[in-house]
Amino acid sequence: MMIVDTHCHLDLNRFDEDREAVIQRSIEAGVEKIIIPALDLNSCRRVLQLADQFTTVYVAVGIHPNSSATWKDSWLKKLREFAKHPKVVAIGEIGLDYYWDKSPKDIQHRAFSLQLELADELDLPVIVHNRESDNDVVALLKSSPLNGKEKPGVLHSFSTSWDIAELVLGMGFYLGFTGPVTFKKAEGLRAVASQVPLDRILAETDAPFLTPHPYRGKRNEPAYTAFVVEKLAELHGMTKAEMAQRTTDNAHRLFERINA
Repeated sequence: MMIVDTHCHLDLNRFDEDREAVIQRSIEAGVEKIIIPALDLNSCRRVLQLADQFTTVYVAVGIHPNSSATWKDSWLKKLREFAKHPKVVAIGEIGLDYYWDKSPKDIQHRAFSLQLELADELDLPVIVHNRESDNDVVALLKSSPLNGKEKPGVLHSFSTSWDIAELVLGMGFYLGFTGPVTFKKAEGLRAVASQVPLDRILAETDAPFLTPHPYRGKRNEPAYTAFVVEKLAELHGMTKAEMAQRTTDNAHRLFERINA
C-alpha cells in the first residue's frame, strides 16, 4: 500500500530535531512521497533544500496569504526561478485567509491572482488555501486562466460546504482532506468527503497541524496520512488499500512532476 501526503510543512522548525526520523517513519507507514508547500520566499529556499536532501520529498513554491502583506510583483520573478527546480510540482501554498487577517484583502487578492497566472504560464497546478474566504476564492478561481483546465490544482484541507465543493469541482479542481475528517464532531465534513468523486480526492496531513484521531493534540507528521486514507475509505465503502491506490493515482495525475 503506497500513499502520497500531498501537503506537509516538513520545513517548519517543529521538525528540526527529528526530521530524518519523521521521514523514515513515513516510509515505513507506506507514504512513498511527501509534497511540502512553501509559505514565503525564505520557505521556498528551505523546501528546495529538503527536496535535494530527501528522495521522497517534492515541493511547491509560492506566497501564502498570511505572508503577503509586503507583496511585491517582483517576487514573481523569484518564484519563476525557483519553479525551474525539477522537484517543484506546483505553485503553492497560495490563496486567501480572512481568519487571521494578517494581510489586507486587496493585497491578498493581487498576490493570489498573479500567482494563479504564474501557474498557468508554467503549466503547474496550484495548492489553494481557503480560510473563511469561500466566495472570494471561488470568484478569483473562476476568473483565472486555470478555470476549466484539466488539472488546475487542489483546494487543500477542504473544510467548507458541499455547495463550494461543487463549484470548484466544476472548474476541474481536486479536494484534499486532512485530520479533521477523523474528528468525532465533523459529521458535516465527512458528508462532503463522502460525495467527492473518487478521481478528485486527495489525502494530506498539513503537518505539524491538524493531527488526526487517535493522535489529536500531538504533533502531526506524514506517517499519519494513513489515518486520513482509512477514514476516506470508510466513507466511500472501500478498503484502505483501495483508497490508498485512488488517492495515490490522483496525486500522480495532478502533480505530474512527481512521476519523473
